[in-house]
Amino acid sequence: MSEQEQVLYVMAEDAGMRLDQYLPSCLSHLSRARAQDLILSGCVLVNKHPAKPSHKVREGEIITVSIKPPEPPAVQAERIPLDIVFEDAHLIIVNKPAGMIVHPAAGAKSGTLVNALMAHSPFLSRAGGADRPGIIHRLDKNTSGLLIVAKTDAAHRLLAKQIGAREIKRQYRALVYGEFSESSGTIDAPIGRSPSDRKRMAVTGTASRHALTHFAVIENFTALSHLRIILATGRTHQIRVHMAYIGHPVVGDAAYGTRPKRFLEQMEPNVIDAITNLRQHMLHAETLGFQHPVTGESLEFTAPLPDEFSRLLKLLKASH
Repeated sequence: MSEQEQVLYVMAEDAGMRLDQYLPSCLSHLSRARAQDLILSGCVLVNKHPAKPSHKVREGEIITVSIKPPEPPAVQAERIPLDIVFEDAHLIIVNKPAGMIVHPAAGAKSGTLVNALMAHSPFLSRAGGADRPGIIHRLDKNTSGLLIVAKTDAAHRLLAKQIGAREIKRQYRALVYGEFSESSGTIDAPIGRSPSDRKRMAVTGTASRHALTHFAVIENFTALSHLRIILATGRTHQIRVHMAYIGHPVVGDAAYGTRPKRFLEQMEPNVIDAITNLRQHMLHAETLGFQHPVTGESLEFTAPLPDEFSRLLKLLKASH
C-alpha cells in the first residue's frame, strides 16, 4: 500500500502539548500508542527533524506524519478463548494453554494463539512478520504459561531488545525424571540442530549457539524432581534439551525424554498411570518480569500451574 503523508501546523492554542498527545488530537484515526509507534519509527518529523514522543510542540512548527498502512495479516482471526493476564495500549500478557501452537506453520494454519489474538486485537505489531503478528518469543506447543505480545512495532522492538540483552526474567516450573543430590545448578552447553535429526535440537559444538539455564530443586520425589528453572538465554527447546542432556528429561516430553522406563519402574502404579496419560509437558512458564517498553515501569506477572500439573504434583506429595 502507498504511504500517506500529512502535514500539520502547530497553532498557538496547542503549544506545550506533548507530540504523542498532539498527533491524536489532530488526527482522530490515530491512538496515542499508534502515534508513539510512528514517532519512534521515524515517521514523524518536526521541522524536518526526528523528535521524541515527549517533545513539547511549539507554535509555528511544521509536523510531517508519514503513515504506511499496516500489511494485511497473513493469518485469519478466530474466536478462540484467551486467558489475558494484562493488557494496555502497547502489549498483552497471555497465559497460553498446553496444546496450542503459538503461530501458524506448515500443517497448522488455524487454532493457534495468533489466530485467537487477531480476533481479540487485530492491531498487533508486524515487526516480526505478517505471519506472526505480535509475537516476540515463543513457547512450545505442549508447554503452558506466559507470553508477551506486542501491539505496536515500537513496543516489539524495545521488548525484543530486552530479550536480547537478557533483561527479561523468565522463570519456569518443571517436573523432571530422576532425583538431585544438589540443591541447584547451572547448565552451560551450546544448542543447535541435532546432526542426526534436523527436526530436533541438541547440545552440540556444530553450528550451535550459547545456551545457559539455571535451576533450583523445590522438592525431590521418588525418581522425580520438582524444579524452578530460569532461562538466561532463549534457544529453541532449551529447557527440554538441557534437562535431557544432564539425564533429567522433562516429564511428558516424548521427543527428548525417550527412555523413561528406568524411572517409571521405581514409582507407584497410580503415579505411573497419571504420567502415562499426560497430555502436556510438565513444563510451565510461570513468571515474566520486564520493564514496560513505553512507561519504563517494572512489571512482573505470574500464572498458576495448569490443572494437570497441579494434580500430578498433589499425587506425588500424597505418595511421598
